[in-house]
Amino acid sequence: MKKIILIAAMASLPFCGFAQKFAHVYSQELIQLSPEAYQARETMEASEKDARETYMTMVDEFNAKFKTYQEKGSTWTQAVRETKEKELTDIQQRVQEFQQVIQNELAQQEQALYAPIYEKVNNTIVELAKKGGYIYVFDKSSILYIDEAQSTDLTPEARKMLNISDELTLEALQAELKAKQDSQAAQQ
Repeated sequence: MKKIILIAAMASLPFCGFAQKFAHVYSQELIQLSPEAYQARETMEASEKDARETYMTMVDEFNAKFKTYQEKGSTWTQAVRETKEKELTDIQQRVQEFQQVIQNELAQQEQALYAPIYEKVNNTIVELAKKGGYIYVFDKSSILYIDEAQSTDLTPEARKMLNISDELTLEALQAELKAKQDSQAAQQ
């Protein structure tokens, strides 16, 4: 019996004898506020604007031809009316295909633009974790509770390594993006 207690006590020594270091980081803050993310957003905004303009041109074409069909359709011969109906159907189909294709292309473009940002942020976190001797680094956005007294916040140090200004905040970024979105909605 004494042997079992002694073995159990010796087995627990490695866990009791060393302080375990934990850290946390808010990766979304690092990703969204990184200088590269600003460039990625600008690129995506330009691509989305081009796509929106192309889509609207296609819709305008359909609407103009449909209006003409409604106004003059009753005076056309059967062959002309059928040709115009087929033309409208083809335009409508092109618009739908464009919508599907452009959504996929924009999603792929966004993924390609953000992949190096995710990698850079991840590498920075890993570097800080290794340098600080942390055994775990938790992402603050996916943890329900963090005892700040027992876990080190690596976000400020990571922000410095990623050249993120102290003045930049997620709240300010969200307000800026909402203002842009509202402005675009007002223009339409």
